[in-house]
Amino acid sequence: MHKKNKYTPNPDKERASVPETRASVTIEASFAIPMFLFAVLCLIWMIEIQSIRISIAGAAHSAAKKASEQTAMISVLNSIKLKSDIVDLLGEERLENSIIKDGSMGISCWKSYVSPVTGEMNIVVEYEVKLPVPMFGSPSVSLSEEFKMSSWTGYNDQKTGEEGSEIVYITEHGAVYHEDYQCPYLQLSVSYVPFTEAERLRNESGGKYYRCEKCVYGLPMAGVYITDHGNRYHNSLNCSGLKRTIRAIEKSETGWRGGCSKCAG
Repeated sequence: MHKKNKYTPNPDKERASVPETRASVTIEASFAIPMFLFAVLCLIWMIEIQSIRISIAGAAHSAAKKASEQTAMISVLNSIKLKSDIVDLLGEERLENSIIKDGSMGISCWKSYVSPVTGEMNIVVEYEVKLPVPMFGSPSVSLSEEFKMSSWTGYNDQKTGEEGSEIVYITEHGAVYHEDYQCPYLQLSVSYVPFTEAERLRNESGGKYYRCEKCVYGLPMAGVYITDHGNRYHNSLNCSGLKRTIRAIEKSETGWRGGCSKCAG
């Protein structure tokens, strides 16, 4: 005699639970996918913000160096000219298409000044970046880059060292020495151009521009940085290829280096 099973499955109840499970998964997915996409968007925004900060800081340092020469004659910092130089270095078109609120007009340098006591330049560059939450009225966050720089007091044009030897100028990786500190090969002129133009432009020597191995990975951005006498295009103003560390040494210490074709006759 068979024992009767105490539990008798209910087919109708089991069939009813299947749609409920599917509906639960659908609801979870409807929340999880948008949250994942929003997290990816935030990560991209954070990378872009960091890129903007690095670019503005680099441009501000370059513009401040130029302004320091002007403050040697008049100890007043022209904040309008400072902003104009920063915009020129970054590229107005790039700024207009960036996440900076109001583009190039959104950059402010009016808080920058020269201290009448120490003669130092206090550089303050303020701007706002838009956040990726348009449903809340396109909010933004304020950022600023601040640093101090000594005003330019001129350079010693004396051509002799302690023992009467001639003084020349070299760079860290340069293959030549320079007799003129203001040689264009030492004082880089950085320009921001569309990438499509960089492929057809030529430098002062008639050479083409090639990809910088240090800052260009994959496809370059819409615009790139080039110099008059260089042969590389760059994605970042902070690339070491756009920097010049100049040292003054005695000509007798130049070793294997030859003379610059422009300034060392």
